[in-house]
Amino acid sequence: MAVKIVTDSTADIPPELARKLGITVVPLYVHFGSEAFKDGIDISADEFYRRLVGGQILPKTSAPSPGDIAAAYTSLSKESREIVSIHISSKLSATYSSALLGKEQAGKDYHIEVVDSCMATMGLGLLAVGAAHRANAGATLYDITDWVHHAISKTHVFGLVDTLEYLQKGGRIGKAQAFLGSLLQIKPIINIRDGEVHPVERVRSRKKGLERLGELATTFKAVQSLALFYSTNDEAVEEVAQHLGEAFPDVEIYRSRFGPVIGTYVGPGALGVALIEKD
Repeated sequence: MAVKIVTDSTADIPPELARKLGITVVPLYVHFGSEAFKDGIDISADEFYRRLVGGQILPKTSAPSPGDIAAAYTSLSKESREIVSIHISSKLSATYSSALLGKEQAGKDYHIEVVDSCMATMGLGLLAVGAAHRANAGATLYDITDWVHHAISKTHVFGLVDTLEYLQKGGRIGKAQAFLGSLLQIKPIINIRDGEVHPVERVRSRKKGLERLGELATTFKAVQSLALFYSTNDEAVEEVAQHLGEAFPDVEIYRSRFGPVIGTYVGPGALGVALIEKD
């Protein structure tokens, strides 16, 4: 039986792609006051961003419980008991810790490798997708795990955000706090490095920011996978996609959307690019 791939909803993998590849996605939770929603299941992205922008309550997020993750593992028992479980950076969420405890709860009948991706959103998503392709091609659990660990160092995520307000209020601003206090019209470009959010540079307009995202991605001469994702403006995705399609004509560009959990921190108007370099 093929190795199964498990990840969490912060990977922002398009649902149809996850289904096609057989990736099990464990949802995190978004809370508006006393209301709790499973990310990507109980609340749509459109409804989430409507409430985020128009409401008075700033949402909070929480990791799945160990029991949630153990249940995902045991639900796969008829298909396989060999699982590679890849999760959001342990510096950004308790999900990785929950997965380790979930592995214990699942019991010794399962062979589960839990991996801290040191990533989020489609950086994590591309790792899970790459792992699933290898699992479906018959790779062993050890081969898949080795590939993921190797690919983490070659995975890059860059994001353009309209404001750092949501990262700051959500406590996930990391090293990008260096950008706080900038002029209001400055647009921050950030990346995820060593499991944390880091500042890259500041640009003076959204148009320039979109250009810089494309330029930053094309500094890598060869890539094996590529993704673009947005929170509330899908038209901007196509602008960057055209540039990247010319630079990497043989690479499929996945298109995705920041789900409610990641959207809590990047806010409306955000756009990102993720890639994995070739060796």
